[in-house]
Amino acid sequence: MVLSESETLAMARRSRELKAQGKDVISLSIGEPDYDTPDFLKESAYRAIKENYTHYTPVAGFAELREAAAVKFKRDNGIDYKPEQIVVSTGAKQSIANAILSLVDVGDEVLLPAPYWVSYIEMIRLAGGIPKVVYAGLDHDFKINPEMLKEHITEKTRMIVFSSPCNPTGSVYSYDELKNLAAFFAQYPELLIISDEIYEHIRFGEKHTSIASFPEVYDRTITVNGLSKCFAMTGWRLGYIGAPKWIADACDKFQGQITSGTCSISQRVAIDALMADPEVVQTMVEGFHKRRDLMYSLLQDIKGLKVNLPQGAFYFFPDVSAFLGKTVDGHLIGNTQDLTMYLLNTHLLATVSGEAFGCSNSIRLSYATSEDLIIESAKRLKAGLEAIGA
Repeated sequence: MVLSESETLAMARRSRELKAQGKDVISLSIGEPDYDTPDFLKESAYRAIKENYTHYTPVAGFAELREAAAVKFKRDNGIDYKPEQIVVSTGAKQSIANAILSLVDVGDEVLLPAPYWVSYIEMIRLAGGIPKVVYAGLDHDFKINPEMLKEHITEKTRMIVFSSPCNPTGSVYSYDELKNLAAFFAQYPELLIISDEIYEHIRFGEKHTSIASFPEVYDRTITVNGLSKCFAMTGWRLGYIGAPKWIADACDKFQGQITSGTCSISQRVAIDALMADPEVVQTMVEGFHKRRDLMYSLLQDIKGLKVNLPQGAFYFFPDVSAFLGKTVDGHLIGNTQDLTMYLLNTHLLATVSGEAFGCSNSIRLSYATSEDLIIESAKRLKAGLEAIGA
């Protein structure tokens, strides 16, 4: 099979190329906090180097780190995982790939609520699975419910993969919504669940809920998390899962043949990160909250753009269907890919096409940037869309 390039990474690459040519590009394309890693975690890295944690690590992670992850899951999520149910990987992306490639066989169907993160669908295809996309639009706050799922479940359904808070929409499933989903999934005992919770602490409403905290689905849920978003540690490459032991063992075995254990220094730092009070990232979360409100007010001022108010992560996913099928400067804006390339080349604004996320009428905007750049990017977006006309 032929794998598609990640559209988010592709747009980031195109932006860098234009910047290298001296163009004043503003990028809203990449999902990366613009904050620095907290100083206490940098000190932890220095300490790990001095203490010579520079050798191969156990495939599933240092024992102390797996214990710390188990403590974190109990403290923050109300989930009882033993250290042997934890597997540490080189980022949440590898954690998800490990699980899908270990559990999905050729011909298995995997439910994929859309909009979805770009890499889910390619991982499913790589495993030989068949993605069964279940679309939930802006009118449903981009969230699926049991009624939407019913018609898509067959005897071949193996798994569902979803995220909350969600990339690309910023939508967050409430306690009650997850409770209803858990009750629904309980009717299908062979159905496995991957819950991607990498944006767990970046949320602006009620406390985070993990679907694995509901007893009826605990024994078939893989809870995915990591340090990249909440601790601004994208470059440290560390993610982890909590899962039933048989699944953790499968992921451990699979990872042992692919990458082995992740960076020893990152693992030592992760121990301190996971054992820290989540309040240490509150300043960053408050900053994102303020930026969300700013961008929301600016987007509402653009005629023809439909936008909801996301409750987590750092993305907007506005509906741009009013601008599709029109011509600007002699070029047809036939789809969202055409629109994002027009915005980049003409208005020097990098966004990501909704096509990459399973949605043909939206684009993704990241507000993980300064308030000044948010204001300027909104001006460029408004100018670009007004030139097309709604």
